[in-house]
Amino acid sequence: MSVATLPEGDWIRGISIKQPWTTAILTGAKTVENRPRSWRTGWVLLHAGLETDRPALRLPLVARTIRGRELVTGAVIGVARITDCHQDPDGSPPCTEWAQPGKWHLVLADVQELALPIPARGQLGPWKPTPDLLSQVLQQLPDLRP
Repeated sequence: MSVATLPEGDWIRGISIKQPWTTAILTGAKTVENRPRSWRTGWVLLHAGLETDRPALRLPLVARTIRGRELVTGAVIGVARITDCHQDPDGSPPCTEWAQPGKWHLVLADVQELALPIPARGQLGPWKPTPDLLSQVLQQLPDLRP
């Protein structure tokens, strides 16, 4: 097996998200991720955390979006590019139906699902993937670059 050549620099981070929210992002329907603080733009590994937000499974918007999809946990299951990070102005409507008031909205684009989930440990806040993890991602997405 050949090892992918890693791009230099600090160009990608990981983001851990509970299920079913991670899968909703992979479907292309959920285009924002809600966070308590601002994040920088750029590429992120989409890590499905170990926990599942069980009450969210009963929300009609979520149920419709993830219907028939497996909810993998404890693994990197895709990548996305954060293109913007903002808060909606007070009193204005949310930027999407997925946006939560008072939170920072990470606007996601170029979402790509991995064919094979890669077991990994995430953490709160942005985290730096190990070279081995990034190499495994690049084996599935060889054209992914900063």
